[in-house]
Amino acid sequence: MGKVFTEYSKTIDEVSRLKEADEQILVTPIKEDAWSIREIIGHMYYWDDYNLQNMVSQIANGANLPAFPDHDAQNEKAVQSLEGQSVYQIIDLFIKRREEFLNAVRKVDKQDRFTIGSGKRAFSAESFVKIFVKHDAHHLKQIEIFLAAH
Repeated sequence: MGKVFTEYSKTIDEVSRLKEADEQILVTPIKEDAWSIREIIGHMYYWDDYNLQNMVSQIANGANLPAFPDHDAQNEKAVQSLEGQSVYQIIDLFIKRREEFLNAVRKVDKQDRFTIGSGKRAFSAESFVKIFVKHDAHHLKQIEIFLAAH
């Protein structure tokens, strides 16, 4: 079980390194009509926060967790929630929330299986986190490509 959680925690190191980047680069959209790195990190923070508050606390064997919210609406809320916060504050929020999320999800019994919304698939804490490992990898690749070009 540790491998997926270790992978998910590695994002903390990758995001922490962004503190060394110039703020102007971190607030520049990564391409036309796209988010900036600041917004991407805020988006990842917002999903960790949502999962910590609404999902992990309900995980139990046989539980049916609520369906995920509409992604577009959730992402819009994430961006709005960043108002007035610097990219460096958002990085700190992300790190703190990711650590809290990992501490909580590691406490889930690895034998517990649960469903999400109307889905039939049985998840474990590990397979649940794996969804977000893939999500992070997508965003980290976007960030890496953008930073390499700047």
